[in-house]
Amino acid sequence: MAEHHGHHHHHGGHSHAPADFGRAFAIGITLNILFATAEAAAGLAFGSMALLADAGHNFSDVLGLAVAWVGAGLSKRPPTRRFTWGYRGSSILASLANSLLLLVALGAIVLEAASRFTDPPPAPGQAMVLVAAIGVVVNLATALLFVSGRKRDLNIRGAYLHMAADAGVSAGVVVAGLLILWTGASWIDPAVTLVIAAIIFWNTWGLLKQSVFMSLGAVPEGIEPEEVERALAGLPGVTAVHDLHIWPMGTTDTVMTAHLVMADGHPGNGFLASAQKLMHDRFGIGHATLQIELELGADCQDCGTEEAVKQ
Repeated sequence: MAEHHGHHHHHGGHSHAPADFGRAFAIGITLNILFATAEAAAGLAFGSMALLADAGHNFSDVLGLAVAWVGAGLSKRPPTRRFTWGYRGSSILASLANSLLLLVALGAIVLEAASRFTDPPPAPGQAMVLVAAIGVVVNLATALLFVSGRKRDLNIRGAYLHMAADAGVSAGVVVAGLLILWTGASWIDPAVTLVIAAIIFWNTWGLLKQSVFMSLGAVPEGIEPEEVERALAGLPGVTAVHDLHIWPMGTTDTVMTAHLVMADGHPGNGFLASAQKLMHDRFGIGHATLQIELELGADCQDCGTEEAVKQ
């Protein structure tokens, strides 16, 4: 049975999506709305499924940017008595909803493209090249808006990588248009649509998977619990580590709790501050709660099934 408990919180987490990126989000959303609308109109006018598919993807990007923007704003709202962590988890729910809606829209695009293989209409190669080339410029310009914050903010990094990938997708439509102009084969249009759909599905499936994992409180990607355990067990005076839990608090903040067995008793706030700094600097864990015990508690019923890590 534990004889002594030291409980300490660290609130030095990261500050994500600061106000100076608000203008970047606004410009990016405006550019993508204008382009996606023009691309959809061109796709309907010229009967190009590739343009319509890319336009649908760009509309989803607008929604993704908007969600990231709203999530950034909500994450800065102060906690309440009911929502003691604030509203950071809302970004996880939004990501989950967006991925599910995008998969539904993707199914409709694939069905329409598949039907065009049997009787493909003439595909407008020149229009595809022109419109998609504009898409490359728009997506690259939007990506550059977030390039300065991609290394310190996961929200910003996600927006940057998504827009950079979209520039590549638009480049694929340009290639399809050039192939149509060269060969005259109309089937290339629905074929490229399916390729674009596969790329979107791959990205969407990853987003869906990560959103579900985060909703269930899984350890965030890039953090290995075993490494965290070893780091804590290697701290001076620690004889064992147990009841370690690591989970995401929203899409940008990570929380951790752990029990540290220290036979010599509580080492003081300096030790806790050092341990929390280690968790922050090495693993990106911004909020760590550490409990000090004199011995490994035999009656610790909520410590999980993992065996305690000892030195």
